[in-house]
Amino acid sequence: MKYEPPLQPGLLLRRYKRFLADIQLSGGDTLTVHCPNTGSMLNCMVPESPCWYSLSDNPKRKLPGTLELVTTATGGLACVNTHRANALVEEALRDDRIPALSGYETLRREVRYGNENSRIDLLLEDSARGRCYIEVKSVTLGLEQGLGAFPDAVTLRGLKHLRELSAIAASGDRAVLFFCVLHDDVQRVSPAGHIDPAYAAGVREALAAGVEVMAWKARLSPEELHLDRPVPFALDPAAAPACRTRAGMNA
Repeated sequence: MKYEPPLQPGLLLRRYKRFLADIQLSGGDTLTVHCPNTGSMLNCMVPESPCWYSLSDNPKRKLPGTLELVTTATGGLACVNTHRANALVEEALRDDRIPALSGYETLRREVRYGNENSRIDLLLEDSARGRCYIEVKSVTLGLEQGLGAFPDAVTLRGLKHLRELSAIAASGDRAVLFFCVLHDDVQRVSPAGHIDPAYAAGVREALAAGVEVMAWKARLSPEELHLDRPVPFALDPAAAPACRTRAGMNA
């Protein structure tokens, strides 16, 4: 997925009021942009570090700029625009690059489903194989030794999605919780039980109900994003094999 139009560089000064960020431009001016991330963005941004933002020509937007990429403490990148995760997974599905989810006839986005008035991110359908419901979660919380975790803040909405997916799996259709890793240093994924123990328990219950969990890592650059490869997932962080990070650390 190439950024169109190309991203613009700057220095990230601060993120505040949840959906706002200030960026210093090359000439010294400050630009306020939209931050499309409902989480805390914990551990994935450094004040006065390089960042990149997109610009929209939509005249109805109050803020034409959107924060896209930030620099992590190790000098890597994290994509903080959570909307990119859905688009990346959809692109990979349409290109048939995720073997476990290949072979379906149709793909639809944002389809209403469930008993709690939800919308599924991606719905695959096939006359022979039935339906596959895919809920995509963006992973930007990097911890020690290549560990990534979700969520980075308490998420009641995420817990609702787990209940909906569990009901889908119980009905006989496929239900998939798909973690899209948008952080250079993350090489393995687990639920962030230290941040949201209810969500971690919900993932465990969803797995027991038949929900499938997949984790794939994206390759990031200011020019493009690409869903690259699967990475290990484990309920217990200690059970997910530690991998080499950008900083060269091993468990």
